[in-house]
Amino acid sequence: MPPFRAEHMGSLLRPQRLLDVREAIREKGISPEEAGLPAVEEEAVGNVVKLQQELGYKAVTSGEFNRTRFWGLMWDEFEGTIRLQDAEASLFRLYHPDVVSLIEEKRQVMPGDSVIAGSKLRHDPAKSQSNLHELRLVQKFVPREEWGNIKLTMITPAWFHMRYRQGRAYTKEAYANDADYFKDVAKVYQAELDQLYKAGLRNVQFDDPGLAYFCSDKFRQGWAEDTGNIGTVDDLLDAYIDLYNDCISKLPADFHTGVHLCRGNFIGGRFFSEGGYDVIAQKLFAKLNVNTFYLEYDTERAGGFEPLKFLPTNKYVVIGAISTKLRQLEDKEEVKRRIYQAADFVAEGSGQTRQEALKRIAISPQCGFSTHESGYPLTEEDQRKKLALIRQIADEIWGEP
Repeated sequence: MPPFRAEHMGSLLRPQRLLDVREAIREKGISPEEAGLPAVEEEAVGNVVKLQQELGYKAVTSGEFNRTRFWGLMWDEFEGTIRLQDAEASLFRLYHPDVVSLIEEKRQVMPGDSVIAGSKLRHDPAKSQSNLHELRLVQKFVPREEWGNIKLTMITPAWFHMRYRQGRAYTKEAYANDADYFKDVAKVYQAELDQLYKAGLRNVQFDDPGLAYFCSDKFRQGWAEDTGNIGTVDDLLDAYIDLYNDCISKLPADFHTGVHLCRGNFIGGRFFSEGGYDVIAQKLFAKLNVNTFYLEYDTERAGGFEPLKFLPTNKYVVIGAISTKLRQLEDKEEVKRRIYQAADFVAEGSGQTRQEALKRIAISPQCGFSTHESGYPLTEEDQRKKLALIRQIADEIWGEP
């Protein structure tokens, strides 16, 4: 059962052939079928599943090869959403870290890849197909008895809320306030997860840069100075925890849930946020009802392992100790030392021995290798070496999958 001792965050470097086909679709205005995308996509996913299997990974993913960006198309498929094009800056919290990045001059990624609720949100099974397609593609290359290990990444339910100014994530015609909006977001997530469960999914990882932004002094200061906000920044964190818990409240007991507090690995290996987990750890670990926390710990900007003292005994932590931004391969013994250090804080907080605490710990890269489809500093060989190192460290510490 997930999490496994060696994990990765979902996205892997796309093969050039897949990138070329996608570019041809954009540049020539031809259909995916005309460009041969379905066959190329299937071959690429098959190859990347095989890579993960060869390296000894259990929670295999599609590499997110079906997506252009890590959040995929799920929100575009929900009934009631409106895709924004050249949106007014006044819609956005200009202190929100990824908005700050997206609206920089000379950046190709703009807030045009964003949606709001133009009318009541609703889940249409016939329209919500991208996650299902991705899952079924991976299942083609995994023995049926191992389908439960397959991991699908999914964007946080707050992704298209936090970036917008108060009350601007939806039109006035759609929702009167955040509470009404969140109720419907939870309903569409419940329906999406139910659809995927029925198709065989048992392992979901929510990718959430927003939770990490609550660790950022800059974001907290920006929030406090924004006179349009209702409540405090910690009230917002409470609302998001409640939203998550509502989204996953109807899942069967055999559905593993995790959340990745993403600090960004965008085009050119850029990051979005910094600040230790201390300010949110106690509340987040205790109140967010996921099984596993995937935490980035590759640089000093994430702070120390002390907040792991607050990890409840029924929850797991995956330590993201290997960088997907830097080509240099980490020192194996140093990483092992850090894992043991993390275990000591987990043990201290729960009155366990180090060996007992290690049973609730795993290792991974800090982020995906390719959260956007292009522009990363690592090569496929670098990626293989990093994944192999993680597997080796996991074997030496735990000696199990």
